[in-house]
Formats: sequence, C-alpha cells, structure tokens
Amino acid sequence: QVQLVESGGGLVQAGGSLRLSCAASGSIFNINARGWYRQGPGKQRELVASISGVGSTNYADSVKGRFTISRDNAKNTVYLQMNSLKPEDTAVYYCNAPGLLSFGYGYWGQGTQVTVSS
Repeated sequence: QVQLVESGGGLVQAGGSLRLSCAASGSIFNINARGWYRQGPGKQRELVASISGVGSTNYADSVKGRFTISRDNAKNTVYLQMNSLKPEDTAVYYCNAPGLLSFGYGYWGQGTQVTVSS
C-alpha cells in the first residue's frame, strides 16, 4: 500500500510561484515514477507533468517553460515548481504514483488546491 501526501498549494497572484510536494510512504516498484495532474472547475483531470523511474520528464504544452518537475529519491518526494502562474492554472492538483502501470492509474493523493488570482 502506498500513501501520497501533497502539500504546498495556496492562493497566489498571477505571475507568482508555488512549489508543490508529493511525499510517498509505503512501497511499490518504481515508486519514484510520479505524475502531477490537475482538475479545474468544470474541467476534466489533465496531466500537467510527469517524471519516469529513470528521470524522463514530460509536460503539458500549457505549462512548458513555467513548471518544473523534480524529485528527491532519498525522501521519496516529487516536487512541482510552478512559476509565472496564471489564473487558468487554478485547480486542484493531484499526485499520481502509477508504479508499473501507465500514468493516470495506480495511487493518488488527496489533492491540494492552487488558486491564482488576477
């Protein structure tokens, strides 16, 4: 069993920055593969960024150049640095640990709210 705990969300003005953290406890194979998803009001959940077990990263076009995913393997923690935030980034952000499955499957955190004011 794996538990994911997100933190770092909050209210920020447009142009500001936040750093989200996703700490994992428990054990699954490939635990360091992690994805960040978000779900805005009235929208479907979408992939924001992901990092594979070997460190390959992938970003949604809407956040490229603004968001950076990274991790600390020793802490089983993955981060999402979000810069130049826009009101359209407002959403609940979820951490996903797919294990050996595809991103979007496996374990999920409870979510953390990010609100960007204009």
